[in-house]
Amino acid sequence: MKAAFLLAAVLVLPAAAAVPQAAAPQTGSPPSAGIQYPTPQAAATQAAAPHASWVWPLSPRPAVLRAFDPPDKPWMSGHRGVDLEATHDGVPVASPEAGTVSFVGVVVDRPVITIDHGDGLRSSFEPVESTLTAGDVVAKGETVGMLKPGHCGSLPCVHWGVRRGDAYVNPLDFVTDLRPSILLPVTPARFRALDDG
Repeated sequence: MKAAFLLAAVLVLPAAAAVPQAAAPQTGSPPSAGIQYPTPQAAATQAAAPHASWVWPLSPRPAVLRAFDPPDKPWMSGHRGVDLEATHDGVPVASPEAGTVSFVGVVVDRPVITIDHGDGLRSSFEPVESTLTAGDVVAKGETVGMLKPGHCGSLPCVHWGVRRGDAYVNPLDFVTDLRPSILLPVTPARFRALDDG
């Protein structure tokens, strides 16, 4: 019991010193009057943000050779996707989410496959050769084609682009949780739980 009390005291004192205290609520104000809550706009933005529910198109989890770097204007140069390192040419490329194949063909000089995931989201992979055809339904994690050489010079890699409508978005948002960490306040209930444990 004494050890738990001392631990609680040690944890509470630095936390109290480090966190600025909100002004005391005026008489008649609810106890939460000093707490700031997210605005409706911020809550809507967070709700619309991807929450890393897709799977990586390459296995094992690949290194990112070139990051997403969209141009300021649609006609300017930039990098409208990410380049992911593969273990070698010829590896299978998987659909990161369930969807329907909307395009299979050659663009300029490289094979491309595009998958429509619904809600305006589409993934494209190149250089990926596929035996699928437009209209084929694919499951999350299902192989959609094989990686061909040539995109990153001598390094085997796949270019993965994601569009929401006509706008390119960062594919890594769908496989990596980029939301900020939220620190929760220390409460007496947490100390009681420590003491009971």
